[in-house]
Amino acid sequence: MTTTTADDAAGDAHARANVFRLALAQALAGANAAVIFATGSIVGATLAPSMALATLPISTYVIGLAAGTLPTGAISRRFGRRVAFIIGSGCGALCGLLAATAIVMGSFALFCMAAFLGGLYGAVAHSYRFAASDGASATYRPKAISWVMAGGVFAGVLGPQLVEWTMGYWPQYLFAASFAAQAIVALIAMIVLSGVNAPPPPPAELAAGRPLLDIIRQPRFIAAAVCGVVSYTMMNLVMTSAPLAMKLCGLTVSDSNFGLQWHIVSMFGPSFFTGMLIARFGTTTMVAVGLLLEAAAACIGLSGISAMHFWAVLIVLGLGWNFSFVAATALVVETHRPEERNKTQAFNDFLVFGMMALGSLSSGQLLSSYGWDAVNIVVLPLVALALLFLAASTIAKRRAATAA
Repeated sequence: MTTTTADDAAGDAHARANVFRLALAQALAGANAAVIFATGSIVGATLAPSMALATLPISTYVIGLAAGTLPTGAISRRFGRRVAFIIGSGCGALCGLLAATAIVMGSFALFCMAAFLGGLYGAVAHSYRFAASDGASATYRPKAISWVMAGGVFAGVLGPQLVEWTMGYWPQYLFAASFAAQAIVALIAMIVLSGVNAPPPPPAELAAGRPLLDIIRQPRFIAAAVCGVVSYTMMNLVMTSAPLAMKLCGLTVSDSNFGLQWHIVSMFGPSFFTGMLIARFGTTTMVAVGLLLEAAAACIGLSGISAMHFWAVLIVLGLGWNFSFVAATALVVETHRPEERNKTQAFNDFLVFGMMALGSLSSGQLLSSYGWDAVNIVVLPLVALALLFLAASTIAKRRAATAA
């Protein structure tokens, strides 16, 4: 057995030991996010001084998500990923406790603060997928990322059920018990993550590595970041617009809930095999397939407004997001050295979730001003742009290989 093969085997064994805990933590963190998305606008409408501010808690959550990415990378780089994970879970527990307190006190400002803390927790949780790949071989890396993302399937079930089980427990303060339960779930996640083997990097590693600017100027990183941004932002744009669009088209809340449930399944369910597809066909191919599926979802949205059309849009959209985002994540991991991982991954997530925050804030305006067709039309040129960046980086990589 060669040294490289032995190192790969040791790295894969380390990654496998962490994957189960990270996937479970992903499910628990996703459940926390689901509680916020399921109840945030309803609580906001109750507490806000104006109905125009009802969705501000959701927007505050997304802003927290973007704001937490760079600090997560800095903490991971200085103290190790496990410390960042535990701090993130602590933010999740505080989110639940403060949100429950805000509902009891009738404080809209405190509820928005709680949602921001929930966003910080979400930012840390999004780094779990990168942590799964630490030390893994090139073959196992996409599988590890994919398995952690699969935790989202259970989050899609656990989160709504948590609300269903607890919403009526304290009738005079609707959803206060749900957020108290959310705090408990975050504390359970903290216990799970305390067993993750992710020690602080050695001092020599902290001083090593290329400057961030040199890393992010690589055509491969630029393509990965652009594809990740387009994949997530377009998915979020269509997903957040669809329920209101369905209502405006005369469809029922049950129709909307059915579509969103299957959307969540299609977002995370394929993760059980996406890693194998990436290993078989390559990251570039799977990113392209995912982006094309998102474009196909937009075309379906333009073809009709029946319940079946909306359901098909949401299912195909979720599948496209899974393929493109998981593969784009694997592509980012290919662009940096081990000692550069925290700062590179944090910067990538800052771009992805920063743009997602802008998209989230503008989706309502786009839908109300220009309609459902406009939401779908916006997807097409941006997907085309991402595919151009992907093709350019692939050509550049082949030329570099030929020159070598």
